[in-house]
Amino acid sequence: MTIHHGDCVQLVSDEGLFQVIGIDDQQKKCWLRRWPLPPKGSPVFEISIQQIDHCCKEV
Repeated sequence: MTIHHGDCVQLVSDEGLFQVIGIDDQQKKCWLRRWPLPPKGSPVFEISIQQIDHCCKEV
């Protein structure tokens, strides 16, 4: 599976949507935030790329 900056993804452990903010292919990790963004924003968190279930679309 190939993910890109700006893609929306779903995680194995969560049914919600998350937007890809950054990707580190060498370390196999990425940074996500919940999507759509709530009015007060959403914290960015790091996760292993292996925890991504599938890519939905580019935002």
